Amino acid sequence: MGFMSVADYNFFINCGGGKVTIGDDMYEDDALNLGASQYTLSDSGKWAYSSTGDFVDSYNPYIVVNKTALNISTPELYMTARLSPLSLKYYGLCLMEGNYTVNLHFAEIMFTDDGTYSSNGRRLFDVYIQGQRVLQDFNIAKEANETGKEIIKSFTAVVDGSGTLEIHFYWAGRGTNSVPLRGVYGPLISAISVTPNFKIPTTGKKLSVGVIVAIAVCACLIIVLVLCTVFLYFRRKNISENNELKGLELQTGHFSLKHIKAATKNFDPANKIGEGGFGPVFKGVLPDGSEIAVKQLSSKSKQGNREFVNEIGVISALQHPNLVKLYGCCIEGNQLLLIYEYLENNSLARALHGPEKYRLKLDWPTRQKICLEIARGLAYLHEESRLKIVHRDIKATNVLLDKDLNAKISDFGLAKLKEEGDTHISTRIAGTL
Repeated sequence: MGFMSVADYNFFINCGGGKVTIGDDMYEDDALNLGASQYTLSDSGKWAYSSTGDFVDSYNPYIVVNKTALNISTPELYMTARLSPLSLKYYGLCLMEGNYTVNLHFAEIMFTDDGTYSSNGRRLFDVYIQGQRVLQDFNIAKEANETGKEIIKSFTAVVDGSGTLEIHFYWAGRGTNSVPLRGVYGPLISAISVTPNFKIPTTGKKLSVGVIVAIAVCACLIIVLVLCTVFLYFRRKNISENNELKGLELQTGHFSLKHIKAATKNFDPANKIGEGGFGPVFKGVLPDGSEIAVKQLSSKSKQGNREFVNEIGVISALQHPNLVKLYGCCIEGNQLLLIYEYLENNSLARALHGPEKYRLKLDWPTRQKICLEIARGLAYLHEESRLKIVHRDIKATNVLLDKDLNAKISDFGLAKLKEEGDTHISTRIAGTL
């Protein structure tokens, strides 16, 4: 085997796009939209990438495309970009030891400068090369002085005997994350070029045995890493739901499925007292005579583990007379259950608009009292509790009434923590349309 050509010590990536030739350099395609937690090896074997994190909305732009002709000398590299909600890593593989120049090509193609809502977005992220932070709170648009304009950041990196170069883009939670849509934050990179700062031998000499062995070992490690990644991905897919929920027993009371079945008479339809987006709600009676309300996650529910975990995490940390009290949960097999205090008069929606036999005659003083109690509960969530919470799904069905017609807010599956300094007011739609 002869010496590798100079091209074997370079690699060029058109992040999120197809194959592009710029001058004498051919930028390889990087157009697979595999999403998060995927380790992907390039066709050439020179580089690979992995991405971590999931966007909240169903709109998941792991690859961003801007079909507008940009005012850039080489727009082909900036029509696309790769985006990650948390962490994005590119790896140069089997490189020769030495110093390399790393050029990172950026252009902000998701925000605008036209004074519209989209122009309010701010993207901030950090960049690490070989584990050393080279950019902190990097703002592409600010550095380029406008959106849609290219900016290239150049760095020198040292590759040791491992032959690996790591370029890490990391979102540290700063900047905006909902402008113009949720899921447009996080690190964004348009292209990467890596070239050596040393002369590459071009004679017909053969590689030494040591170099051949190093290449073979590197190739084997890549194969093993890919196989392990695939195995762990499918294994995690099967058990992630249970792993996500196991630790919750430490944060709230735990009920066995056997006890809940006994309390609700095996979820007897006669004990069903309501139905929500999460699933049906049943009345139950514990052995000591205490009455409970059991919310059961339905297989048809639009809400899932995320909302189940969210509701337990949020409400178990809150105590207020106008918030429904969570007694605990039950996680066994495929059953996800939340156990609440039982409120005799069901929901405000049923009291106002339910079947005739369930409607309550609420005079105006009582209605005013209920409104004030809802307001007190919201004021506690927004301003008074240690954790500042935005409920995001306040409606009559999520306000429950006890025997004395005291109002209590329920259903925290869509609630989220409010960052310090943020207002609770938002124009983004969440919960019930």
